Amino acid sequence: MPTGYSGTPLINKLGIKPGMKILLISPPADYYSLIGTGIRDQLAKKNDTPDLIHLFVKTNKEYESAMKKLEPVCKKNSSLTIWVSWYKKSAKIHTDITEDVIRNYALKNDLVDVKVCAVSELWSGLKLVVPLCKR
Repeated sequence: MPTGYSGTPLINKLGIKPGMKILLISPPADYYSLIGTGIRDQLAKKNDTPDLIHLFVKTNKEYESAMKKLEPVCKKNSSLTIWVSWYKKSAKIHTDITEDVIRNYALKNDLVDVKVCAVSELWSGLKLVVPLCKR
């Protein structure tokens, strides 16, 4: 385990529980090695309303486009959890997406950030939810 990591399994960090419907958007190729293959049984089907979305983005444009497409899902499930992951600075991959960019967009669109975590050595994650007062 890399120095500075909690040792908490990713599935626990993300709050994934048995029976939850999970939607993955643009996950990295090694996602199942990070989280475990058991999650495959929980992937949302085409007409399912997910309980949790894990979105991986490389640019601000990609992030905003994906979030606009997710607006109807947020309206269907106000207790939805959205994890947005982006490359860490230490990954040394040029990108215009940062934690602040994600947070600022979320706040302007009736979402709040409530948690940040290391997803892997390359990816960070920010948890977004609909505020309690708007559910």
